[in-house]
Amino acid sequence: MTPPLADLLATAHVVALPLHTRFRGVDVREALLFEGPQGWAEFSPFPEYEDAEAATWLAAAIDFAWNPQPAPLRDRIPVNATVPAVDASRVPEVLARFEGCRTAKVKVAERGQTLADDITRVRAVRAAMGPEGRIRLDANGAWNVDEAEHATHALAEFDLEYLEQPCATVPELAELRARIRYMGIPVAADESVRKATDPLAVADADAADLLVVKAQPLGGARRALEIVSAAGLPAVVSSALDTAVGLAQGAALAAALPELEYDCGLGTASLFADDVADAHAVAGAIPVQRVVPDAAALDRLAATDDRRDWWLGRLRRCHAALTAAG
Repeated sequence: MTPPLADLLATAHVVALPLHTRFRGVDVREALLFEGPQGWAEFSPFPEYEDAEAATWLAAAIDFAWNPQPAPLRDRIPVNATVPAVDASRVPEVLARFEGCRTAKVKVAERGQTLADDITRVRAVRAAMGPEGRIRLDANGAWNVDEAEHATHALAEFDLEYLEQPCATVPELAELRARIRYMGIPVAADESVRKATDPLAVADADAADLLVVKAQPLGGARRALEIVSAAGLPAVVSSALDTAVGLAQGAALAAALPELEYDCGLGTASLFADDVADAHAVAGAIPVQRVVPDAAALDRLAATDDRRDWWLGRLRRCHAALTAAG
């Protein structure tokens, strides 16, 4: 059941979190937080998303705030460092914020950059992580199949754990996976799961070795667990550049997975210069627990009036869509 809109508005706070480094094209991450009977939740679909897609994120937030979550199988979640598409000289500075992390996800294929930039960045990450560190790459679907194959050959020397969403479509992922299978570098699907009308299509097409799942875009932990189970593939739980509140929901999902073979992308608190609570990894892991935003932080990070109005309008529209859908 969708709770009344008034119940969400009663505790709604819209916050704007500054990032250390521009990431996913933004310097500030906005989110709407509210509290339900089970605790605080986050509604933060990216601004460019249409309401139909954003409504799924609201369903996830309501589920987290109003319903008990699936039973946890672990109380701490190992997480990876995230390296934005920075100059190689900044890699040590970025990695220093991720205390104890043994895995790094490196952004590649950034618009306006070249493969040479990616190679230099990944080389710097390997140098900083040492031979035992794990490196995974995320292209956000920016390469075509030929570009992805060429990039994989160029970057394979750095002993890659996997490639995340190297190409945009499921057929492209399947073709690339067939081309590079002999190299032993797995392919992970992210956008092909969370933004797909059929999140199981990637598994049906034998287009990925593992799934990257995110609680908000998939409608909550229960729905994400159903997808992972039906796909029959290993899963990595990742953040949608969430605040500390949203990371708690991601941790609840990761805690409930039957198997957790990979470090999760839930260490992204270290990308923020300020947050509503402290969600930084300690010894390379985060705890599985509810997060209560700090009252002073909610005031300090409050969005401008016009941005608050924008988010509240979006909340109203998405709530109406959920209510109409029953």
